[in-house]
Amino acid sequence: MPENNLKGSGFPEKLAKPAVRALEGAGYFTLEQLTGATEAELLDLHGMGPNAMEKLRKAMAERGLSFKV
Repeated sequence: MPENNLKGSGFPEKLAKPAVRALEGAGYFTLEQLTGATEAELLDLHGMGPNAMEKLRKAMAERGLSFKV
């Protein structure tokens, strides 16, 4: 069963609030927008960590999306 989405963004509901703030602060509001960023770029954001990246990777894969290489 897919995780519920946060405010229709596609971000996993269980994504930590600091990670959500980091993404939104960098101008990312949907999973689709994350396809234009590399994992390394997102990990550089204050508030993003390996756990958040794993949740995002899974949510993106469920929608057939991936990070920029």
